Amino acid sequence: MGHSNPEFVLWGMTGNWSNILMLFVTSLVVFLIAFIATRNLKLKPTGMQNFMEWIMDFVKGIIKSNLDWKTGGRFHILGITLIMFIAIANLLGLPFSISYDGVLWWKSPTADPTIAMTLSVMIIVLTHYYGIKMKGFKQYNIDTYLKPMPVLFPLKIIEEFANTLTLGLRLYGNIYAGEVLLGLIAGLATASWFGFVGAIIPAMAWQGFSIFIGGIQAFIFVMLTMVYMSHKVSADH
Repeated sequence: MGHSNPEFVLWGMTGNWSNILMLFVTSLVVFLIAFIATRNLKLKPTGMQNFMEWIMDFVKGIIKSNLDWKTGGRFHILGITLIMFIAIANLLGLPFSISYDGVLWWKSPTADPTIAMTLSVMIIVLTHYYGIKMKGFKQYNIDTYLKPMPVLFPLKIIEEFANTLTLGLRLYGNIYAGEVLLGLIAGLATASWFGFVGAIIPAMAWQGFSIFIGGIQAFIFVMLTMVYMSHKVSADH
């Protein structure tokens, strides 16, 4: 706790090397899982192929619970990418964190509000994009902001901001809180031998719980993505 970020300035904007590193690692892990799972496809899946097909079926179920498959099928790859990327990102900082000279380099990227809110904004922008693409600009605005009553237009605008904030902050808050508690337990373990012994069971229990929370948050993010998407592209919304 109390670590600073490895920052840099480019064209007047401040960046974070740790975020770049962890996003790269997350992307690499997701790519390797997908590559290994699909490099030797068999009619009777085993091992990693079986795992990958389970993820595909799981995401398909999420989509079909919100959209008819004819419409929602085009978002299948998006859902698979999101759930794998966010799940891996949530778990990277759980086994350990790496800091050097008071600077934190290794952590879960989704424990940073910038990353979580960027993902949230990306999803909201995509929902608007597909809504306009599938309905046309005029019909999309009528369906989204003027139905069922034009007087509700201000509330619709507030809803868009609220969806963006809650989608990102829910993810950030849960992952960040988990890493803070793990940091406190690690601090207890390094304080003394008694602290080390007393921290073993809480650390193991919280690690397991954090893995569960990381998976649940990835599921919730994808579920809400498809809910928001259905509101924008379905004819009955």
